[in-house]
Amino acid sequence: MRKLAAGALVVGLFAMGAGTAVAASWHDMPTFSTGGAKLHHGEYAWHPAGTHHGAFEWKGKLQDTDHDDGHNVYVQVKVEGYGWSRYNGKQKKTVSIGARNWAAPQRYTDDADIRVCRDKGSFNPDNCSVSKHYNR
Repeated sequence: MRKLAAGALVVGLFAMGAGTAVAASWHDMPTFSTGGAKLHHGEYAWHPAGTHHGAFEWKGKLQDTDHDDGHNVYVQVKVEGYGWSRYNGKQKKTVSIGARNWAAPQRYTDDADIRVCRDKGSFNPDNCSVSKHYNR
């Protein structure tokens, strides 16, 4: 009888642990666009404390929409008062892109901003979409 009770306890603890491992749920993002660049089919998720650093995770399709301009495109993400992190795309292509962003001194991240930009070189300012702010 004790072996049966111990076995049931182990199965219950395992089931609880498996449930917490998949706690992050994905949500749709709007399409971000600016002249020459677009981020579409985007999704984001907030990871719980202790899982992937409690990160803001995002993914989508980054597209260079103006093949003749000779400029690259990129996504920028900012969390918890840090500066923008940059994720480059490819000229004349659509690429799958995504990352986990987190604030190192915290158990989990609860503020994030994201936008898409076109790199217009060193003499001209880049053009970026309006940023979208997310809260946990």
